[in-house]
Order: sequence, then structure tokens, then C-alpha cells
Amino acid sequence: MKKGTTKTTAAAKPKGSVRELGDAAECLKTLAHPVRLRMVQLLLHGRYTVGELAADCEVPDNVASEHLRLLQRCGFFTSEREGRRVFYQVAEPHLEKLMACIEGRFLS
Repeated sequence: MKKGTTKTTAAAKPKGSVRELGDAAECLKTLAHPVRLRMVQLLLHGRYTVGELAADCEVPDNVASEHLRLLQRCGFFTSEREGRRVFYQVAEPHLEKLMACIEGRFLS
């Protein structure tokens, strides 16, 4: 064996391609905002309207709507209309584990 090389084992190759990881990186960049992380925290505990999320995050409704639009585009949230109200909820099941990791690292 040449100097500076290591012997590889028969371990499984990691999943995904650079392109797929690029898609993941784009969605993770979308999450990388304190208001959006707070929205994830809230929505992991139930459904909320734009107004409810805006009030908790201390931002105007139109700003909350833009954050929600970006998070929906990545497939993190879905919305459901009930009469005149629109409720948002988590669509991505892995958000719970991701948020637990973030909270464990930064909020404990």
C-alpha cells in the first residue's frame, strides 16, 4: 500500500449523489432562519394559521406568509383551508428528528 492511502473496507457506500445532496442543501438553507425554525417547532405540536404563527414569531402576517411559502416549496409543510381560515401543518416526517437535533445542540 502506498504511503498516505488507507485500506477501504466493504462498508456500504453512503446514499445519494452530489445532485441529491445539493437539493438537500437548498432545503436546509431554507430552514436556516430563526423565524422558520420557530414555525417548525410550533407546527410539530399542531396546526396553526398564518396569523397565529405570525403572532408567536412576532412578525407581520405577510412576512409569515412568505416564510411559509418557502417552507412549503421544500415540502416541509402543507396547508388546508377550512372556511375562511387556512391551517398549516407538518408534511415532512423527518422534521421532528431534525428539530430534536437542533434543540439538543443549541437550546439545552
